[in-house]
Amino acid sequence: FINSLAASAGGGLTYIRNILPHLAARSDVQVTVALNSGLREEFRGLPTVEILELQVPVGRRFWHEQMALPALIRESHADLLLSTGNFALRSSPVPQILLSRNSIYTSADFYRDLRSRREYRAWLDTRLRSLLAKRSIHWAQVTVAPSEAFAAELQRWTGVRVLAIHHGFDREAFTQDASPLAPDVEEKLRNVDRCFKLLLVSHYNYYRNFETLIRALPLLRDRAQDRPIKLLLTCRLEAGQNPGAYRPEAAAKLVRTLGVSDMIVELGAVPYSQLHHVYASADLYVTPAYTETFAHPL
Repeated sequence: FINSLAASAGGGLTYIRNILPHLAARSDVQVTVALNSGLREEFRGLPTVEILELQVPVGRRFWHEQMALPALIRESHADLLLSTGNFALRSSPVPQILLSRNSIYTSADFYRDLRSRREYRAWLDTRLRSLLAKRSIHWAQVTVAPSEAFAAELQRWTGVRVLAIHHGFDREAFTQDASPLAPDVEEKLRNVDRCFKLLLVSHYNYYRNFETLIRALPLLRDRAQDRPIKLLLTCRLEAGQNPGAYRPEAAAKLVRTLGVSDMIVELGAVPYSQLHHVYASADLYVTPAYTETFAHPL
C-alpha cells in the first residue's frame, strides 16, 4: 500500500511517476496507491495498480490520513505500507517504510528566508510540520532518504538511523512519449531558437532561489554580447499559477525592476512526460536552490 496523498507537485509526485511503472511490471507485487483527486488519469495505463483517488483538503490531510488510512490498508490486505510524503502513520496496521525527502524542515536558510519575506504564518506552519515529520521518523519501522547527505542530516536531527537509497533515473521511460509540446510552448521555444537558453525546471517556490538567478541575468547579459541569453521557466511568476502557498509577486517585481523581462520565457507548467522536449531545446541547466534533498532534474 503506497500512501501518496501528499504527492501533488515536485519531487514527491516525480518519485511516484517513476516508481509505479516498475512496481506494476512485477508479477509478485500487488500495489494499491492512495492518490490525490485528479491524478488518476495520469496512471490509468497501469492495470495492475489499484488506484484509490481521495479528495482530501490540504489543511486536514495529516489527520485524515491518521484516521482513515488504517482501515483502507486492512481492506487492501497489504503486507507493507510505503508512506512517500514525509509523514508516517502513527498506528500503521502493517510495517511501514517512510520516504523522507523534504529538506526545508531542517533548513535554517529556509526559515531565515521566510522571516525576511515576513511570511510568519508559513514559518509557523513549517515549524509545526517539522515536528510531525520528526515524530514520523520514530513511528516508521525504517526511514529512507534519497541521498547519503540528507540521510546523515536526518540522523543528526532525530537520533534514528536513516537508510539512503538513491532514486536514480530511467532515461528510456522519461523520453518514451513522442507527443509534441502544446502549440503555445512550441511557439515560445521557436521564438528563442537562436538564443543561448538557460533552463530551470520547477514550479515557483522560495527554496529554489529564483530571485538569485534573476539577479544574475543582467550580469550575464553584459558579459555575453554575441548571443542573446534567455531563461526558460516551467512556471509563471503570477499569483495563483503555482501549487502551494508560495507567492511569486516579489520575483515578478524584481524582474521588472532589473529590466530583464525580455530575458525570461515563462513556458508555464509542462506535463512531465513531455519535459524531455524542453531539456533538448536548452543549452544549459541551472539550479540555484539553497536547500535540496535530491533534485530530480539533476
